[in-house]
Amino acid sequence: MNLHAAPPLNHHTSYLLNGKLLEWSGARAEVRSPILTGDAGDEKGALLGSAPDMDEASALEALDSARKAYDFGRGFWPTAEAGVRIAAMEKFIELIIPRREEVVNLLMWEICKKRSDAEKEFDRTVIYLNETVAEYKNLHREGSHITSVSGTLAQIRRGPIGVVLCLGPFNYPLNETFCVLLPALLMGNTCVFKPAKYGVLLMTPLLEAFAESFPPGVVNIIFGRGRTLASPIMKTGKIDVLALIGNSKSSNALISQHPKPNRVRQVLGLEAKNPAIIFADADIDLAVKECVKGAWSFNGQRCTALKVIYVHKDIREAFLDAFSRATDALVWGSPFDNTDITPLPEVGKVEAMQSYADEAVSKGATIVNERGGQVQGNMFFPAILFPVDRDTAIFREEQFGPVCPVLEFDDFEEVLTDIAESAYGQQVSIFTTDAATSGRCIDHLVNQVCRVNINASCQRGPDALPFTGRKDSAVSTLSVKAALRSFSIRTLVACAEDDKDLMEEVISGGHSSFSSMNYIL
Repeated sequence: MNLHAAPPLNHHTSYLLNGKLLEWSGARAEVRSPILTGDAGDEKGALLGSAPDMDEASALEALDSARKAYDFGRGFWPTAEAGVRIAAMEKFIELIIPRREEVVNLLMWEICKKRSDAEKEFDRTVIYLNETVAEYKNLHREGSHITSVSGTLAQIRRGPIGVVLCLGPFNYPLNETFCVLLPALLMGNTCVFKPAKYGVLLMTPLLEAFAESFPPGVVNIIFGRGRTLASPIMKTGKIDVLALIGNSKSSNALISQHPKPNRVRQVLGLEAKNPAIIFADADIDLAVKECVKGAWSFNGQRCTALKVIYVHKDIREAFLDAFSRATDALVWGSPFDNTDITPLPEVGKVEAMQSYADEAVSKGATIVNERGGQVQGNMFFPAILFPVDRDTAIFREEQFGPVCPVLEFDDFEEVLTDIAESAYGQQVSIFTTDAATSGRCIDHLVNQVCRVNINASCQRGPDALPFTGRKDSAVSTLSVKAALRSFSIRTLVACAEDDKDLMEEVISGGHSSFSSMNYIL
């Protein structure tokens, strides 16, 4: 593997509390890259530095800071005019852009995202934030008028919910995290944010931007283990919103620890088992191209990845042959060389992928591509399994890695039954050139998943479109527009028409930031 020089060791010591970067003097957690150096005896990967391994007391201190900043909705931030929040967000965007190369470099070293994808993640995040600010302005303009209904005058806006606990994922530690954290802040909530276990250092170049852009206590950033930090926070009952990108077991465990779980707004992006359905009339070349991209991009470590493929029996042999050849043509190696397959960041992930494949093979499957299942250090070459028994983990579970089961079908009803009985319901991809088949699929599948992709792999973007899921795949909707609504609640001020003079005086005199006709362009 062609290794580039590791970045200077970053033994990060600071965290963000109440608007100040404070030094942590307690326990520390070593941060290593999944990239093995090749040196004799190196089984842990290149040392990148360390990060604070904070304790329960620190977590509760961060919670207290966020609570005081919110102050039951009376704090400066939840009552601030829209222009104040917009200015803070725009300042934040301005401050993070110069840190692009530093963040991109850490994305490659920490989670082995290839350079082009790491650059795309940073740039997409900046675009998302700018689009979110623009949408927030639209939302504010929508509320800048009075509605008259049956003798009642009302001004309807969206208000903050309260204190948010934000837990980001390792696979998109910047983009997916900011897609929940920043809309929550923009709507007037205050937050406690804990970065993911993997990709922790890449957040450190941005701490100063947070500290300089937002008022004290509005965003508090702590480092450490989720069980140590998140669980005590939830047990206090003082969290109003749980924003988590991860898996349903983690979210269920945290919600259950809240003494009043019915009071917790959940904004969750969870696991998925997105199928591809390839009909007999499909363009095989297109289907193969999209399945290679959909199944293996970032080693399959995406909730939007294709995680099971159904192919019609009439083209099964042709598809598998082409899919295998295209998969085996992928290049593995260093993320710095922009290779297709890179090291897996999670400890034990290679063994987990082997376990999925071994069980499937023990129940009749074959790894159909020649290079499938090869291991080199922390890299696992994508493995295509066929035929796959439905009584296997790889069929039932989200594998979140480079192993993909393929099943043959003759009757579309078989596929529909599998999708209906699945625990997940995020997206599906269908490949067909027939309009009638497309229409039938659409009508059956839109009530099972939340996005049907026609002749294209499953995907998150464009960010303006809704991103959510059914069953165990998601709670709430994320997108530029929907995220602002997920982190807010419709609130109104009403009076009888007899009191319109008083209402006019409140508005014209600038006595309220909520009841205002200020029109933000």
